[in-house]
Amino acid sequence: MRAYKTRSNFLFNLLVNLVMLTSLMVCLIPFIYMIALSLSSPKAIINNEVFLWPKGFNIKAYQQIFSYPNFFHAYGNTILYTVVGTAISLVMMILFAYPLSKSKLRGHKALMKLVIFSMFFTGGLIPNYLLVSSLHLVNTRWAMLLPFAINQFNLILLINFFRTIPDDLEEAAIIDGLDYLGILLRIVLPLSGAALATVGLYTAVFFWNDWFNGLIYLKSSQFPVMLFLRNIVMGTSMVGDAAGAGDKTSIAISIKSAVIITSTLPIIILYPFLQRYFVKGIMIGAVKG
Repeated sequence: MRAYKTRSNFLFNLLVNLVMLTSLMVCLIPFIYMIALSLSSPKAIINNEVFLWPKGFNIKAYQQIFSYPNFFHAYGNTILYTVVGTAISLVMMILFAYPLSKSKLRGHKALMKLVIFSMFFTGGLIPNYLLVSSLHLVNTRWAMLLPFAINQFNLILLINFFRTIPDDLEEAAIIDGLDYLGILLRIVLPLSGAALATVGLYTAVFFWNDWFNGLIYLKSSQFPVMLFLRNIVMGTSMVGDAAGAGDKTSIAISIKSAVIITSTLPIIILYPFLQRYFVKGIMIGAVKG
């Protein structure tokens, strides 16, 4: 305890806390600013009176958004892509990662090299589009789900975690009559809650925030909410209808801020519930001993 209370350790802890506090402020202040803009009057926005607290409190921006039917439709699309896409991704990555976690698998090293190679080098946008088109996935919801089901970084996380499970457990299960599928379902997965929560969170955030692939592969009725947000920010959606003659710019800013809040808030709320799994899962495979 004496060594911990030395001056150098105190200064180091102080520096770490300052860095963490600064990082928190960098992430939190813009979000609070967006909330304040979305709840402020056009006059206050025009006069630059808004910073971290709303001025001339009103909820007209949110009323305008909720009166726009495509917003809820796009929200439903995003929830569908996030839930179904995360489920498909977890299933495929588990079935891929578990065999690769076994060093006795033939071709194990070659497959791992292919995974790592594909992590840094891809075919590019045009070859990917041609592939998705040749599979007849364009203008279908599957174009948002199947081509992006396996992420190499998440796959490596799962592989490293599965390697930490003692071989003795699997050997005992084999003696008791379980096959490898039974071992995976009854032993490996119940012990992998932290890893699955971490990978599931990463995957859910990807599907929730993805808009570019929707722009390329989907038709307008299938657009996710982030693409809807992008159209508003680019001025191609409802800003013109919502704005008056004198305060058009300020109302547009208020609506954009409101859409940003309503679009990002659900995935932000999800983080605290998975934080304990996230912190444990991100350290998987980082320490051996």
